[in-house]
Amino acid sequence: MDNPWIMVAVIFFINIIYVSCLTMRMILTLKGYRYFAAGVSVIEVLVYVVGLGLVMNSLDNIWNVLAYAFGFGAGIIVGMKLEEKIALGYIVVNVTTAEYELDIPHKLRDLGYGVTHYAAHGRDGHRMIMQILTPRKYEVKLTDTIRQLDPKAFIIAYEPKNIHGGFWVKGVRSKKLRAYDTDEI
Repeated sequence: MDNPWIMVAVIFFINIIYVSCLTMRMILTLKGYRYFAAGVSVIEVLVYVVGLGLVMNSLDNIWNVLAYAFGFGAGIIVGMKLEEKIALGYIVVNVTTAEYELDIPHKLRDLGYGVTHYAAHGRDGHRMIMQILTPRKYEVKLTDTIRQLDPKAFIIAYEPKNIHGGFWVKGVRSKKLRAYDTDEI
């Protein structure tokens, strides 16, 4: 290429693609999507070889090396944002509330969530604890709904490693979960 700045831009964007693929491959591997991870790894290696080849052919140009490094950093961010948008897997949301008189479990069930709730005793008295399993793509919608129903609720979310049996095995995976509408109260 005649223009060195075009080469810098190409190296930068190639590395964004490479590291985004690397990030997605790692996430897919960790979540058990081995065949998808293998497919992404093929693209990852092809892009990596091309990008590294461009840099290695001109190591005397510091701008190419910097473009490679900054492309790597930008690729991490792009890969993480991409994974957030795809939101593979499920999340467990544990909610602790002192509001027994509110029928939060029933309202969440009406919206399509599977809710297990039980009584507990905390430092400041009796509490209700709810355990809710939902696809990760609905996590923000669920926590916003819980905050609308009880602004003082204590919420903890985590990813389960394995899911077996129960409400989720049949049907809920294919249902659309609704957002909470304050008009439904």
